[in-house]
Amino acid sequence: MASAHRIALLGVATAAGASIRGAGMGPEALRVAGLAEALLDLGHAVTDHGDLRRPHPSPDAEPASWRLPEERQANVLDLSARASDRAVELLADGQFPIFLGGDHSIAMGTVSGVARHCAAIRKPIFVLWIDAHGDYNTPVTSPTGNLHGMSLALLCNEPEFDGPFAGDWRGTVDPKNVAIFGARSIDREERRLLEQRGVHVVDMRKIDELGAVATMRTIIERVRKANGHLHVSLDVDAMDPSIAPGVGTTVAGGLTYREAHLAMEMLHDCGLVGSLDIVELNPFLDEAGKSALLLVDLVASLFGRSVMSPPGEGPMAFVTEDEEG
Repeated sequence: MASAHRIALLGVATAAGASIRGAGMGPEALRVAGLAEALLDLGHAVTDHGDLRRPHPSPDAEPASWRLPEERQANVLDLSARASDRAVELLADGQFPIFLGGDHSIAMGTVSGVARHCAAIRKPIFVLWIDAHGDYNTPVTSPTGNLHGMSLALLCNEPEFDGPFAGDWRGTVDPKNVAIFGARSIDREERRLLEQRGVHVVDMRKIDELGAVATMRTIIERVRKANGHLHVSLDVDAMDPSIAPGVGTTVAGGLTYREAHLAMEMLHDCGLVGSLDIVELNPFLDEAGKSALLLVDLVASLFGRSVMSPPGEGPMAFVTEDEEG
C-alpha cells in the first residue's frame, strides 16, 4: 500500500450478533475519534458512505422484540446481504473499503463481498482475523448462539449454515487461507474444527515465543506467494484490555500497543492488503474514547503513518455522501 488510495468508509451499525448492546455505536465513535482525518493527513482520498442499519421498527412494535434471537438473526442476515453487495460495488470501482462495525457478525457480509469480488477477478482471497477469539463456532457448537462468534465458520462454508443463511450474497474463503492472530480464547469444539480445516492460528503463546515479526512475516509470505488479496478483520478485543477497554468480550493477555502497531506497519509495508474491517468497538464500555483513538492510530499505521514518513502533498478532498438506508 505504498501509494495513495481512494478509501471508502462504510459503517455497519449493529450489535445484533452479540449479547451485549453498544457496538452499533462503533462506526460513529470511530468518526468522532478522527478516522477520516487521520487518513486524509496521510494523503489518501476518503469518501464516507454513511451507515447500513436495520430498518426502523413500526411505532407500535415492542422494543424488546428486537433482541429476540430470531429478530437478531434476521437483522444480521439482512445487513450481511446489503454489506456484501456494497463491498462488491466498492471494490469493482477501485476503492479500498474500510468497514466500520458493529460486532464481528458484520464480517459475514463484508468478507463475503470481498470473496465474491476476488472470485470474479480470479484472485485468491486471504483473511487475517486479528482477534482474541476464533469465531469458528457453528449453530450446533456455539455455547451462546451469538452470531458474532460464528462469522468465520460461515465464511469458510461450514455445512451447518444453510436455510436462512443461504443466498447469492454469500462468498466463501478457503480455511487454509485464513490466519487468526492474537487468539487466546477458543472453545473446545471450535478448536477441533479449526485444526481439522487447517486454519492457521497464531495464539498469544506463539507471539510470546516467536515474536510479532516472525509470526506476521509467515502470514504475509503465504499471501505474497499466491499473489492474493489480503482482507484484514481487526477486532478491538485482540488488544489487551488495559489499552482497549471498550469491548464487550475482553480477554486478558492480549496484544500490546507496540505489537499491534508493528503488525499494522508490516501489513502496510507488504502492500497486499486490499480491504479492512474494524469491529467490536463498544463506546458504551470505553473510557473517554481510549479504544476508539487506539483503533484510529492502528489504522493510520496500516495506511502508512510512520515516525520517518516521506514528505507528502497534503490531504486530499473529503467527500460525504448521503447516509445509506
